[in-house]
Amino acid sequence: MDRTPPASSPVLSDQKRRPGRIVLIVIVVLIVLAIIWALMRGSGHHKKVHTPDATQPVAVETVKTGDMPVELTELGTVIPITNVTVQTRISGYLTEVNFTEGQTVKAGDQLALIDPRPYEVLLAQYEGQLKQDEAKLASARVDNDRYQKLIKQNSVSAMTARDQQYTVMQLEGTVKSDQALIDNEKLQIIYCHILAPTDGRIGIRAVDRGNYISAGQTNGLATLTQMEPISVIFTLPQQQLGQVATRLREVGSLPVSAWDSSNTTQIAEGATSVLDSQIDTATGTVRLRAIFPNEDHRLFPNQFVNAHLLVNTLHDAIIVPTNALQTGPSGQFVYVVKADDTVTARSVKPGISNGDSTVVESGLNIGDRVVTDGTDHLREGLKVTIPADDTSDQAGKHSTSEAGGKQ
Repeated sequence: MDRTPPASSPVLSDQKRRPGRIVLIVIVVLIVLAIIWALMRGSGHHKKVHTPDATQPVAVETVKTGDMPVELTELGTVIPITNVTVQTRISGYLTEVNFTEGQTVKAGDQLALIDPRPYEVLLAQYEGQLKQDEAKLASARVDNDRYQKLIKQNSVSAMTARDQQYTVMQLEGTVKSDQALIDNEKLQIIYCHILAPTDGRIGIRAVDRGNYISAGQTNGLATLTQMEPISVIFTLPQQQLGQVATRLREVGSLPVSAWDSSNTTQIAEGATSVLDSQIDTATGTVRLRAIFPNEDHRLFPNQFVNAHLLVNTLHDAIIVPTNALQTGPSGQFVYVVKADDTVTARSVKPGISNGDSTVVESGLNIGDRVVTDGTDHLREGLKVTIPADDTSDQAGKHSTSEAGGKQ
C-alpha cells in the first residue's frame, strides 16, 4: 500500500517554510545584538569623557602688569583751518590767470590780473584835477595873505577878507577830496592784481581768462584751501566730557592720531587743545578740534577719519587677554590654573580694554595663570594639560638623554 503524501499536502508545505523562518529569526537576533553593543559602546565612551580622571588641554597666559592707554575712538572730519573762495573786489575783464589747478601757493602770490587800464585812466584824470585845484588853492592863499594885511590898514572891508578865508578853506576841502579819489583809484589798480590771501592749495578754476567778472560773483575765481596745518573735528559723548576736560586742564593738550575710514591704517599724528563751548542737545555730544602738521598732505579736506584720542595711560595695571574673560550668572570671571593643574573659576572686575587686552581692577594677582583657549568644556576642579608645557618637558627630557648618550 502506497503511503506517500500527495504533492499538495500541508505537511510538506510547512517543512519547506521552516528554513526561511530560522534565517529570519537569526537576522533579527543579530540586529538586536548589534544595537545593544552600539548602546553599550556609546555609554562607555560617554563615561570615559566625564570621568574625574579626564584632562582637558588648554592654553594659558600668566597675569602680568603693564601700561594700558586710555584711548577713545570717534568719527571725525578733516576741516581746513582756512578755506577761502578767491573773489575779485572790482569788476573787469580777466586778462591773466597765473596759477594751475591743484597748485600750492604762498600768501601774496599773484593768482590773476584784471585789466587795470580803465582805472589807470581815471587815476590820471583825478591827478590832473588835483593839480588844478592845488593851483587854485595856492592862488587863494596868496590873496588871503594880502587881504589880511590890507584889513589891518583898513584898506579892504572885513567881509571881503573873511570871504577870502572861506574860499581858501573850500579849496583845501576840494584838494583833499581829489586826493581821496586818487587814493581810491590806486586801490582799484591794486585790486586788479588778485593775490593769494593765505598759503594753500588752489582748486579748480571757476572762470577762464577773457571773461568779465564782477565783485562777489558766485563761486569766485577758485577755492584756496590751507593744507598745512589742517584740523580734524570730531565729537565726544557728554558722558566722557568730564574725563577729557580734566586732562586738558592738567596737561594742556592731548595726543590724537588719525586713522582711515576702515580704522586699519594710521594716517597722521596731531594734538588737540580745543574743546567746544557747548554740548549739542540734539546728539548729546561736544566737538573737539585736533591740529595736524599734514606735511605730506595725507589728510584731505572733508575726508572722514577715525580720531584716536589718548586721554591717559594707566601704569603698572594688571592686564589679561580679553578672550580669557568669561560671563556667568554672577558676572564676569576667568578660569585660573592652580599649582596642581586643576582649574577654578574666579570672579573679576574688568576695567578698560583695547580689544585684545583688558585691565582687571580686582580678582587676580600677578603670576596667576589664566586660561585663554579651551574654556568651553571646563568646570570647577577639572584637571587640565597645557600643551606648551608638555612640549617643553619633552624637549628637556630629550636634551637630557642626548647629553647622557654623549657621555
